Amino acid sequence: MEVVQVLCMKGGTGDSSYAENSLLHGAEKSNIVDKAHNRGSHNKSVLQLPASLHIADLGCSSGPNTLFVVSEVVTAVDKVCKKMGHRLPEIQVFLNDLPGNDFNSIFKSLPKFQKDLQKTMGAGVESCFVTGVPGTFYGRLFPSKSLQFIHSSYSLQWLSQVPEGLESNKGNIYIASSSRPCVLKAYYQQFQKDFSMFLRYRSQELVEGGSMVLTILGRRSDDPSSKECCYIWELLAVALNDMVAEGLIEEEKIDSFNIPNYQPSPTEVKYEVEKEGSFTINRLEGFEVNWNAYHDEFCPLDACKEGGYNVAKMMRAVTEALLVSHFGDGIIDEVFSRYKNIVVDRMSREKIELVNVSISITRRG
Repeated sequence: MEVVQVLCMKGGTGDSSYAENSLLHGAEKSNIVDKAHNRGSHNKSVLQLPASLHIADLGCSSGPNTLFVVSEVVTAVDKVCKKMGHRLPEIQVFLNDLPGNDFNSIFKSLPKFQKDLQKTMGAGVESCFVTGVPGTFYGRLFPSKSLQFIHSSYSLQWLSQVPEGLESNKGNIYIASSSRPCVLKAYYQQFQKDFSMFLRYRSQELVEGGSMVLTILGRRSDDPSSKECCYIWELLAVALNDMVAEGLIEEEKIDSFNIPNYQPSPTEVKYEVEKEGSFTINRLEGFEVNWNAYHDEFCPLDACKEGGYNVAKMMRAVTEALLVSHFGDGIIDEVFSRYKNIVVDRMSREKIELVNVSISITRRG
């Protein structure tokens, strides 16, 4: 599987598109970006107020959350400038994702974005420029020392490729409680390779004192097969294996399919940043995100049904392209119908949460 060619969130604005199923990401981005700005407002690369400020959002995807991040960053810079009595510098925003991303949807929404920003900021919004940058962030994307701020949310858990050596992971599509140690090792080593490469390239592209805020789906536990990071994938594997048992999918197909994803712990993220050596860590934390709006141990049945439906739609928006490339598009509706029912059942009996790992780092001199 060529991940660069296949991986993309489902485009458009339909019921199963990423644009319609990424609202959780939007809520979390608001919290993350706000924290970043509280720390970043004292960053010297901002306080020096260059004639133009260059910002990149890596793994931007499409939909309302893409330009939401841009709006939050630009608004924060505007507040700092007004507080200091300076004019807003020209702001160049680069939106990056893989070539298969639905950049057209982003560009179509730019006029509304400009109008909304005008209402919030008033004069100066015409100095904000937005550009699409297709390509993998596991390679160089920008000239040396050309960026002051980099943001990325819910992207770096995706690996550059499916790890090698997963032949023994039969019946699973990701790390699972039944996976052998060699499978866990293969996934971790691929994450180390990819994340260290990401840090190395970004260190070349950021100016001295430039900031980077990253949020990654991860885990608190030191165990990479823990439920908090693997459960959502194990339930999808249940749906696929049920279809294998009924003769709807060939067993070889699921045995040869693995998700190119790794959800790291804060310790693992910290280790790679310190090993690469170009950044100072300002903040590192892990925090839980409930699968639905109910934070009690159990949720009402109707709420579980709605929550299960929403989780299934979100997972379809995220994984459909990967599944279609391997299994074909004939099984997709049935897979996610079953997956929805499985998730509803589990949510009615137990509290299920995802974990975010968020880190704020500054480029050393």
